[in-house]
Amino acid sequence: MTIKAINVRNQFKGAIKEIVLGDVLSEIDVQTAAGIVTSVITTRSVKELELGVGSEVIAFVKSTEVSIAKL
Repeated sequence: MTIKAINVRNQFKGAIKEIVLGDVLSEIDVQTAAGIVTSVITTRSVKELELGVGSEVIAFVKSTEVSIAKL
Protein backbone atom coordinates (compact mmCIF):
# COMPACT_ATOMS: atom_id res chain seq x y z
CA MET A 1 0.00 0.00 0.00
CA THR A 2 1.30 3.45 -0.85
CA ILE A 3 0.96 6.58 1.27
CA LYS A 4 -1.44 7.99 -1.35
CA ALA A 5 -3.76 4.99 -0.93
CA ILE A 6 -4.57 5.96 2.66
CA ASN A 7 -7.47 8.33 3.38
CA VAL A 8 -6.21 11.95 3.37
CA ARG A 9 -8.44 12.87 6.32
CA ASN A 10 -6.39 10.53 8.50
CA GLN A 11 -2.98 12.02 7.60
CA PHE A 12 -1.17 14.83 9.38
CA LYS A 13 2.07 16.12 7.84
CA GLY A 14 4.50 17.61 10.32
CA ALA A 15 7.93 17.56 11.88
CA ILE A 16 9.11 15.59 14.87
CA LYS A 17 9.24 17.87 17.90
CA GLU A 18 10.40 15.39 20.54
CA ILE A 19 11.41 11.74 20.86
CA VAL A 20 11.40 9.92 24.19
CA LEU A 21 13.39 6.72 23.65
CA GLY A 22 12.66 3.65 25.72
CA ASP A 23 14.22 0.20 25.73
CA VAL A 24 11.41 -1.29 23.63
CA LEU A 25 8.90 1.50 22.89
CA SER A 26 9.44 5.18 22.11
CA GLU A 27 7.12 8.19 22.17
CA ILE A 28 7.17 10.47 19.13
CA ASP A 29 5.62 13.98 19.26
CA VAL A 30 4.85 15.40 15.81
CA GLN A 31 4.08 19.11 15.40
CA THR A 32 1.33 19.45 12.76
CA ALA A 33 -0.84 22.32 11.59
CA ALA A 34 -3.62 20.80 13.72
CA GLY A 35 -1.43 20.57 16.83
CA ILE A 36 0.80 17.91 18.33
CA VAL A 37 0.11 14.29 17.42
CA THR A 38 1.79 11.67 19.61
CA SER A 39 2.64 8.14 18.55
CA VAL A 40 4.15 5.22 20.45
CA ILE A 41 6.24 3.01 18.17
CA THR A 42 9.01 0.50 18.70
CA THR A 43 12.46 1.90 19.38
CA ARG A 44 13.70 -0.41 16.65
CA SER A 45 11.42 1.38 14.16
CA VAL A 46 12.75 4.78 15.29
CA LYS A 47 16.28 3.59 14.50
CA GLU A 48 15.39 1.84 11.22
CA LEU A 49 13.50 4.92 9.95
CA GLU A 50 16.39 7.12 11.16
CA LEU A 51 13.90 9.42 12.88
CA GLY A 52 15.17 12.46 14.72
CA VAL A 53 13.95 15.81 15.98
CA GLY A 54 13.10 17.90 12.92
CA SER A 55 12.47 14.92 10.61
CA GLU A 56 9.51 15.55 8.30
CA VAL A 57 6.92 12.81 8.70
CA ILE A 58 3.28 11.98 8.17
CA ALA A 59 1.27 10.77 11.14
CA PHE A 60 -1.41 8.29 10.06
CA VAL A 61 -4.31 8.13 12.49
CA LYS A 62 -6.33 4.95 12.85
CA SER A 63 -9.06 4.57 15.44
CA THR A 64 -6.68 2.70 17.76
CA GLU A 65 -3.22 3.88 16.72
CA VAL A 66 -1.04 6.59 15.17
CA SER A 67 1.59 5.37 12.69
CA ILE A 68 4.63 7.31 11.42
CA ALA A 69 6.13 7.41 7.89
CA LYS A 70 9.32 9.32 7.13
CA LEU A 71 9.17 11.71 4.14
